[in-house]
Amino acid sequence: MRYQSPLGRFLVNYFWRFKLTSAGKCLVGCGIIANIFTITLQTLDYLVLLPLFGIGFLAFCANCLHRPRLDIKGVLGEKTIAGHETNATITVTNKGRLPALDISVGFFKMPRSLVEVPCQMRVAVLPKGESATFSIGIKALKRGVYELAPVRAFSTFPLNLCRSGSRKKAMGSLLVQPSFTPAGGIDVPVSARYQPGGIALTSNLGESPEYVGNREYRPGDSVRRIDARAWARLCKPVVREYQEEYFCRIALVLDTFIPGKRRSKPEGFPQLEAGISLAATVTDALSRGEYILDIFAAGPELYCFRSGRHTAHFENVLEILACLDACRTNPFDVIAPALVDELQNMSTAIFVMLDWDEARQKLVRMASSVGCRCKVLIVRDEPTTLPVSPSEEADIQTYTTGQVNGGGFATL
Repeated sequence: MRYQSPLGRFLVNYFWRFKLTSAGKCLVGCGIIANIFTITLQTLDYLVLLPLFGIGFLAFCANCLHRPRLDIKGVLGEKTIAGHETNATITVTNKGRLPALDISVGFFKMPRSLVEVPCQMRVAVLPKGESATFSIGIKALKRGVYELAPVRAFSTFPLNLCRSGSRKKAMGSLLVQPSFTPAGGIDVPVSARYQPGGIALTSNLGESPEYVGNREYRPGDSVRRIDARAWARLCKPVVREYQEEYFCRIALVLDTFIPGKRRSKPEGFPQLEAGISLAATVTDALSRGEYILDIFAAGPELYCFRSGRHTAHFENVLEILACLDACRTNPFDVIAPALVDELQNMSTAIFVMLDWDEARQKLVRMASSVGCRCKVLIVRDEPTTLPVSPSEEADIQTYTTGQVNGGGFATL
């Protein structure tokens, strides 16, 4: 919820989220309830209200007067995995002339998919010039890239009712990669297929085009292929001829279509998160082989990323998968022609689908018609829109989100 007025933003962002501790909020709530009973029932509850107000006011004044001067330094890992916890190490130094009392640290206004594990450590007395080290945990419920709120050091003296302290430390961003469990292997029907450009698609792995002979120079030939010795011997330009390379090139097509208008939970859409985790498992299994892997994300636009044979590392793939969002409109009719054009040079296409319906079935048929051998992995807890039946066009397997999250695949 956004508050347009400066007063509303101050009351929510500073006074309620930062200034008041849990005990302070409880005291304010008790005071409001006592005030309501006093007005409506005309009782003597003001006898309770006045002491509560007095205690809170005195604690507030003492907290403001004893505001410490603190310096903060901290470090947080740049990456973590969804469902796991990472820790930030914060060092607080007292720069004031007086001892700082009841010092602790914390985040305020965290992204909804990140949960702070509150710092349980509190330093009762931090002398002048001394430092204390704190550890704050952050649990990521969902993959993604998050801009963290600054960490703040504060004092809760006295009575732990309110906080004081203006020093902040920016913590930057946190990349949360999808969690996955490595599979023992993956059974994919692959075959070598001619790739225009030969080994230019890959980095050097000790391979080279096979030399097959010489021929006369023709306009347009690369000057790098000129055979100087043969030219001198024959008195005319001669170039070397090489046989182009054939590679096993695999396409991984990831379905991100989530129909409907329901809002995602802090954990994201479970089915989509499981599909992305399965895509990471497939990529991990294929990265151990000598394949060229093209990853396609079927969203509002067709996103493509190439991996394998040292063209990109598996860590780069996880970073790409961490940033994918759900597509809320059916993309298959729009992206199918562009995707099929790309699949014409592929040996195999592996589809990670979130359902099985006419649009998805048509896409697999089109991939099969251009010579791709297809494998379909469906992640779904409910029955699919169309029944899944054995097909000559593709090897189809179905998994639940629980099976994907549990991992332990011997072979996909």
